[in-house]
Amino acid sequence: MSGSKGHEHTHATVTEKNAKKLSFALVLTSIFLIIEVIAGFITQSLALLSDAAHMFTDAAALAIALVAIKIGKLPADNKRTFGYQRFEILAALFNALMLFLVAIYILYEAYQRFSHPPEIQSLGMLGVAVIGLIINLISMRILFSSAQESLNVKGAYLEVLSDALGSVGVILGAIVIYFTHWYWVDTVIAVLIGFWVLPRTWILLKQSINILLEGVPEEIDIEQLRQDLLQLQDVESIHQLKVWAISSKNIHLTVHLYAPHADQKKLYQMAAAMLHQQHGIAEMTLQIEDDECMAHTHSQRGVHQHEAPAHVHSEQDTDS
Repeated sequence: MSGSKGHEHTHATVTEKNAKKLSFALVLTSIFLIIEVIAGFITQSLALLSDAAHMFTDAAALAIALVAIKIGKLPADNKRTFGYQRFEILAALFNALMLFLVAIYILYEAYQRFSHPPEIQSLGMLGVAVIGLIINLISMRILFSSAQESLNVKGAYLEVLSDALGSVGVILGAIVIYFTHWYWVDTVIAVLIGFWVLPRTWILLKQSINILLEGVPEEIDIEQLRQDLLQLQDVESIHQLKVWAISSKNIHLTVHLYAPHADQKKLYQMAAAMLHQQHGIAEMTLQIEDDECMAHTHSQRGVHQHEAPAHVHSEQDTDS
């Protein structure tokens, strides 16, 4: 039981740390968003407005990520026994969809402008883009470490990263326009920003959908995991192996092990240690069977049926 409490304490510390980082990045982003929108209309720069649109999605992503953390900390109840952790994935999915919509809008607006590019105030465009880049770099630095821990924060980080590169594009475009008066460069930069964002958005969208569909997490090699279980001492076969994720770092596993000659407590401890150390799985339910007929029956039932186990060991059993 003490191991479970330690895990909960660590998770709470991480989410609180993420919330503080997201809050600081949100304040910076929101302040600059207002400045950039005003500057975009004054300078007539589509690239700057494109960057402002991405900055808006940054602010929205950061706000949604904060809400997801707050909701995700709510305790489990009788209706939601896993709690609210999966709200993180819904937030990441929403962020990805927003990025897609913004990219499509910018591409459409660019198409409209190609034939009649407006006059651009390049110096104003340059100044605002430089400030935006600085703010994006600060936000990226704040969010980087947490982006490795949470898909929710990763979504917000990708938003800020895409906007930082957009700011670089706007800076380069402003310099070119200042010296050449090629106003169409502004539209080209806006299109390049849109095309750069789309592939990364697709990755985030795919990861989010995979978790919502309870697919095997990308970091888990299911075939290697299966072989590692079969190589455990006294395990003759396995079945009903399921691996899924509740959130980006909360991976669960259930499996039935047919081991008629095993010391079940010892086997459980060996399996739990292997799964945690080699595959990063801490939440698991292992059913160890010693009845050949029961094991054969269970293996034939398919993945849609669950049966009351004859011998079940859980983490709580071991801890106690």
